[in-house]
Amino acid sequence: MQVKVKKINNFKGTIEVPPDKSISHRSVMLGSLCKGKVAIKNFSKGEDCRNTLKIFEQMGVNVKFQDEMNFEISSNGLTKPENILYAGNSGTTTRLLSGILAGQNFESRIEGDISLSQRPMKRIIEPLKLMHADISSLNNDFKTPLIIKPSDLHGIDYITPIASAQVKSCILFAGLFADGKTTVTEPYISRNHSEKMLEYLGANISVNNKTVKIEKSELIPKELIIPGDISSAAFFFVAASIIPNASIIVRNVGINETRTGIIDVLIKMGANLEILNKRTGCGEEVSDIKISYSENLKGIDISGEIIPRLIDELPIIAVLASQAEGQTIIKDAQDLRNKESDRIKSVVREFSKLGVDIEEREDGFIISGKTKLKGDTIIETYHDHRLAMSAYVAGLICAKEICINDFEWVNTSFPEFLELMNILIEE
Repeated sequence: MQVKVKKINNFKGTIEVPPDKSISHRSVMLGSLCKGKVAIKNFSKGEDCRNTLKIFEQMGVNVKFQDEMNFEISSNGLTKPENILYAGNSGTTTRLLSGILAGQNFESRIEGDISLSQRPMKRIIEPLKLMHADISSLNNDFKTPLIIKPSDLHGIDYITPIASAQVKSCILFAGLFADGKTTVTEPYISRNHSEKMLEYLGANISVNNKTVKIEKSELIPKELIIPGDISSAAFFFVAASIIPNASIIVRNVGINETRTGIIDVLIKMGANLEILNKRTGCGEEVSDIKISYSENLKGIDISGEIIPRLIDELPIIAVLASQAEGQTIIKDAQDLRNKESDRIKSVVREFSKLGVDIEEREDGFIISGKTKLKGDTIIETYHDHRLAMSAYVAGLICAKEICINDFEWVNTSFPEFLELMNILIEE
């Protein structure tokens, strides 16, 4: 699907972004490990999360729908699936699920689409093998398909080479079934939705700065309510910051401290942003956020500990940086090369077409602003939903219309994206 985007002069109103993908995945995974009924409210419509739900249905989890986003799950333990477990485009599904499957008494196989089949799985295979898991890649290339067979797991002390919530969560989930204690220590603290949900559901878990410890646990069924996804909200935050006269409110946004790097960057760059109506639910902080146009954005350095807190937002931050005076230097973000696309290479290649002054570095990029974006080009998306949506936001301030190819990849995470954009453009 090709989408055309042209410059706009109006961006106002109030919206609510879709449910958080990360928390949606975990709600089904951990809810399915509870013995009893778990009500899940405000679940993501994205294909990635729907694939996670289908996988657990294949393993005997009963799902009783109230509607598309609200349902009850119940399980008496997972059972052997009759077919291959299909994760689609979701690295989160694959990596977290592997930790759970490593502790089951049946053999299973996980595979996905062409994009997922290129993403690295060695980062989870190695620690799971240290736990005595029987896991292998079908083609011996440390990529999907993955074959997981029954084994007796043992706890480990593991230091991750990079800060990765997916790696950390995989090991912690395996730790639920392992003898002894399992600890994971990261160089920086990555997003902690797994830790918060495990604690909320009664797991034997403790957190000490960068180290998380877990022991074999039985989870207690409780209601799980999913807040709005800050990674989805980021596209609207940036659009409102760079479109003249814009002013919007995004309601019910999750502001977990390990995910708010985008807010910190916006404030540091000089954005007009207010956090309103802060509250807590199911262990997660939530708020409404008001943001309006800023004429005086300035470039900053983004590196180190903040990177895991905004790794998914770096493509849209590149758009923001193009409208800031001076240089924005993004580094320590080499893991961008292992996303749905090589996001460093693809962001530089495609945004350069728009007139963004951007230079590729091994672990990030350098952007010089303020730049008038020209448009009048075709953007490729490389099966990458975040690149597609970031290019769309850039198109809203381009002098001439742009076309974005293969925009349907947005459906993997944010099928409501265009609908919400149109609400704010037409207000």
